[in-house]
Amino acid sequence: MKKTILVATIGALALGVQAGDWGKAPVSSKAPIEECVDLGGTIGVGYHTDYIFKGLRLAGDSVSANVAYTIDGLAVPVTIGADYVNGINESWVLGGAGFDQLALSATANLGTFAGFDVSLGYTHYIYPEIRSNISPVGDGFGELGLNVRRSLGFADVVFGTNYAMGGAFNGWYHQLGLEKSIGLTDNINLVLGAGVAYSDNYFGNFVAVRDSGWSHYYATASLPIKLNCRTTLTPYIGFIGTPDTWVLDGAFGSPAGNEDILHGGVTLSVSF
Repeated sequence: MKKTILVATIGALALGVQAGDWGKAPVSSKAPIEECVDLGGTIGVGYHTDYIFKGLRLAGDSVSANVAYTIDGLAVPVTIGADYVNGINESWVLGGAGFDQLALSATANLGTFAGFDVSLGYTHYIYPEIRSNISPVGDGFGELGLNVRRSLGFADVVFGTNYAMGGAFNGWYHQLGLEKSIGLTDNINLVLGAGVAYSDNYFGNFVAVRDSGWSHYYATASLPIKLNCRTTLTPYIGFIGTPDTWVLDGAFGSPAGNEDILHGGVTLSVSF
């Protein structure tokens, strides 16, 4: 509001200077300032009733913070980022120890091939609060990831494959799903998703229930609300299903077994 008043005041002064020429609009010597120029960066914070990592519940109530920046001056756009999650409640997964996870990533958007949007990235996971204290988490691990998306018209098909190299997780993880975005208003969308995941020894070092097989299925619903040209508030809800004999069914035992999980939360992101 103050900015609007200031702009109006300056405009009135300009008209006063041009008082001898009322029939003409004042000419500005400066181009208008673009307030929502996207410089390629985002920052965000969030609250989560459960921290879910590839279908595996690693902590209960958790808070998160992230930052990312896209570099456009390279052969292909590259996004670098850092994402930190801290469990408010102690994690039963780690024997009551405090849980946190820092993910440092770099992802290259390779472009579109035959209608498929393809990206390739590397993420390194670090656990500052439990570093080297609890096996097999140790000093974290690295992971390569390939993500593919294609529009089918009625929805988008999304596929991701990851290869973890040692540490808490080691092996292949594949996920296939569908996503649909429905515009409710000019500033609000409803985003629905569902899919299934397959683990090829990905959780074998950590969960120690089953090495390979179907991991879990999932369903999600989120409601991105664009508060202004830079800020988006996104409440969400999700469900993780782990039928009997699937890899993550019963992980870590009762009562904290990775049984069917209803979870949710809210995130706030700002672009710059």
